[in-house]
Amino acid sequence: MNQSPASTPTPAASRVRPPREGQSKGQWAVDGKKPLNHNEEFKSEEDPLAVRQRIVDVYSQQGIGSVPDDDLHGRFRWLGIYTQRKPGIDARQTSKLDAGQLSDDYFMMRVRIDGQQLNLEQVRVLGQIGVDFARDTADVSDRQNIQYHWIAIEDVPEIWRRLESVGLSTTEACGDTPRGFLASPVAGIAADEVIDPTPTVKAITERWIGDPDFSNLPRKFKTAITGHPSLDVVHEINDISLVGVVHPELGAGYDLWVGGGLSTTPRLAERLGVFVRPEDAVEVWAGVCGIFRDYGYRKLRTKARLKFLLAEWGPEKFRQVLQDEYLGRELPDGPAPARAAGNADHIGVHDQKDGRKYVGFAPTVGRLSGTILNGIADLAEAAGSGRISFTPHQKLLVLDVDPAKVDELVAGMEELGLTATPSPFRRATMACTGIEYCKLAFVETKGLAKQTIGELEQRLSDVNLPTPISLNINGCPNSCARIQIADIGLKGQLAGDEFAFQVHLGGGLASDQREEAGLGRTVRGLKVTAADLPDYVERVTRSYLDTHEGDETFAEWAHRAEEDALR
Repeated sequence: MNQSPASTPTPAASRVRPPREGQSKGQWAVDGKKPLNHNEEFKSEEDPLAVRQRIVDVYSQQGIGSVPDDDLHGRFRWLGIYTQRKPGIDARQTSKLDAGQLSDDYFMMRVRIDGQQLNLEQVRVLGQIGVDFARDTADVSDRQNIQYHWIAIEDVPEIWRRLESVGLSTTEACGDTPRGFLASPVAGIAADEVIDPTPTVKAITERWIGDPDFSNLPRKFKTAITGHPSLDVVHEINDISLVGVVHPELGAGYDLWVGGGLSTTPRLAERLGVFVRPEDAVEVWAGVCGIFRDYGYRKLRTKARLKFLLAEWGPEKFRQVLQDEYLGRELPDGPAPARAAGNADHIGVHDQKDGRKYVGFAPTVGRLSGTILNGIADLAEAAGSGRISFTPHQKLLVLDVDPAKVDELVAGMEELGLTATPSPFRRATMACTGIEYCKLAFVETKGLAKQTIGELEQRLSDVNLPTPISLNINGCPNSCARIQIADIGLKGQLAGDEFAFQVHLGGGLASDQREEAGLGRTVRGLKVTAADLPDYVERVTRSYLDTHEGDETFAEWAHRAEEDALR
């Protein structure tokens, strides 16, 4: 039966390894809905989104001590709220203490942006929330959203009121839900885009975000949509991605990718080989999300991502189930995206379709503040702009700039610490939240990244890199900073009695203008301490420059080089 986009899709009945054959996997469509772990139990008791009313009516009035554990460490995530790490807890306790022992009385809060281009009223609201309620924090994450810290439960209803007054929300920013979408930050304005994904993103989020049909998934479900030739949304590491292509007969639409994800068991997404017409995109997205809901593995949370199901089924079966059980028709075959063209981070000055400019700036590893956001809004307005956007690379863009005011804008942003002409390492370094706020982390990341960038800018000022070498720093094994797809990826861990980074070298995606995406190479036995990090990056960078062949990239060199050259 052909489903309309507004109906609920329901079925008729690398390194990622699926569960063994014959074992119950907690698949609703196969094993029934009996909960097999505590997470599934509390999700089955009520729609987790119902916790919102308790936050407004009870917890914000009675304080954090009134919140039961399943709400505090469970359902709150559905509203974009996590307890943050209590200050002063030694990193050696990270894996020994439970969430309650590690948690402070304050929260991290994520705001859904879904790739939209924010008007200046929205930017100022985001900035003032940071100033008024978050000790002036406001970081840009690599999921293209804003992340606050030091949020008190008493302030959450007022924060929601302010966000919702300008069309923003924290609904399903976290939790076992369709989390915030990645979308091309230059959608609709770039002179060279294949298709504008804005109507598709808007239609999916308006229809499905907050809908109880998809508020109880096995785990998180990540979406990316782009129509830009730079492939600017890291589509290979999302659960579902729609990538702009031109069909020789059907015109512009999307190529469908499924099953990507990193963390401790990384797997790159695969093409299903189908062409998705723009008018079918909502229905196809809901079909893939429905497959995850109904066939995803719920028994073990370590196996509860879509990538594990794809590893068992393969793309051919996945396509067949999507067509037969969720769409009721076949999708046409379609072309793969062309090789990436241009820079996916959009740093610098670029032409828009309308003759105006957009300018990309590099905050240091995404670290902003409420005060800086307010300053950005003022500078954008003075430059004739009414919009900004964030990128999946922890960058921000000012759109619709009057060409005559570009230089004035660039100079003003420099005074805020944001540059449109960053050094290669300032441009290409990313870092997760780290031990400063995260309960899972073993090491500090943001401050270390800033210090390392400063050191490298001095030490390597004499070299001319063909392309920036990406340096991604993660505080734990979960790869929020995408360590396996960086030129140099660093995974924080406890090594004996000291904290050090495991090193991954030579990862990258199609957006890095590689022939094909690939995961980084782990250098056996190599551990780098925080103190030694600038020395190591300088050493391996100079080793690459001294021994690479022709136009060989760092990633290509890292995969063929002898291990001694990588140490």
